[in-house]
Amino acid sequence: MWNTNYSYFLSWASWGDAMTIEMQRRMLYTPVFHIDTNLINARGNLEAMNKIERWAEEELILVNMSGVSFKEAQAGGDLARTKKALSQIFTLTDENINPSDPVYGKIEAALFPEGAKTDNERNDVKIVYEAAHYAAILVTRDGCSKIQPGGILGNRDKLKDVVKILSDSEAVVFI
Repeated sequence: MWNTNYSYFLSWASWGDAMTIEMQRRMLYTPVFHIDTNLINARGNLEAMNKIERWAEEELILVNMSGVSFKEAQAGGDLARTKKALSQIFTLTDENINPSDPVYGKIEAALFPEGAKTDNERNDVKIVYEAAHYAAILVTRDGCSKIQPGGILGNRDKLKDVVKILSDSEAVVFI
């Protein structure tokens, strides 16, 4: 993915006896970051997400979310969370995800070796799949803790050849 962030550099152009400075534009690669539902940050309490959001507002990075995360963030009737979700750019791929796609199968097997059995588990697979589909870096807090040792973060090593997965604090360091 290419972002529209540009860097300018000076070059000297000589026309006759006059020297002029000419600005030339070059495009820089900036990865797209997909945020998971658990990083909506509606109340602004997540320090790392506050930085990521500020960088996105300053157009230094591009932050999107999957259509699945967008729908999950609106569930439950939390007005602040719904408002925050509605301010996000989101993908529409989730309607066209093919579970027989080998990449989908690899993600499902990595996250849920017995198969995704619940809607929440299937949504996790779709969220990771969409990040992989768009070559985005998935930013999440799902898993890799004492109470949730697996999850997306806890299984990211199994998916390192499919998609890059970071926690929000790791994304800040990466950026």
